[in-house]
Amino acid sequence: MKVTDLPDRSQDYLKKIFDLVDWDRGDVSTASGVALSDLAEALGQQRSTASEAVKRLAGMGLIDHTPYKPIMLTEQGRALAVQLVRRHRLVETFLERVVGYGVEEIHAEAEVLEHAVSDLFIERIDEALGHPTRDPHGDPIPAADGTVETVDSEPLSALGEGEPATVVRLRDRDAKLLRYLTDCGVAPGVGVRLLPAPYDGMARIAVDGREEAVTVAADALGHIQVRRETAE
Repeated sequence: MKVTDLPDRSQDYLKKIFDLVDWDRGDVSTASGVALSDLAEALGQQRSTASEAVKRLAGMGLIDHTPYKPIMLTEQGRALAVQLVRRHRLVETFLERVVGYGVEEIHAEAEVLEHAVSDLFIERIDEALGHPTRDPHGDPIPAADGTVETVDSEPLSALGEGEPATVVRLRDRDAKLLRYLTDCGVAPGVGVRLLPAPYDGMARIAVDGREEAVTVAADALGHIQVRRETAE
């Protein structure tokens, strides 16, 4: 089965299962899955609608799902999901590097284009960009052979005040938050530290190269994945 044999909506479900596991665990090679409610929410679908889509994909042998247990990709489902993720993240990188899109704009645009372009076009993009390994959000781009880099990172919220860290990935779900963070210099490769919070529900981030601290809602820290740095 080829990716293009699947309806666009089925492709979206496979890719989203991969994305949710990838973001939460950083490693989609292990047998882990997602809850139906989380999948429905991430796709903006009713639970009943998502349930029917899951049943169809299970019938095609692309996912394993037992009621009340996590939804997991089968070997075939994962292979197709990896192809879809590769398409999406290469298109995002092309839009940002070549076309000049803002990092907060590329996700929505790639969601449309990934279904329309050919495999040849994707490979030409990959070659033209020099075979990038990360997209503009810091997400790993699967290689042509299906291998995916395991990302060693954790949410910024897991760090204590003053602990040095480097931003590894930014979640692309909230375009407004993403734009705010990048406008404030919070981007992959940039050093950050948590500062004392001004009050409950808020957080302050010291960003390398920026004099003023960045203030965000405390739950926004979960959208920033970092790697701890050992103090010298």
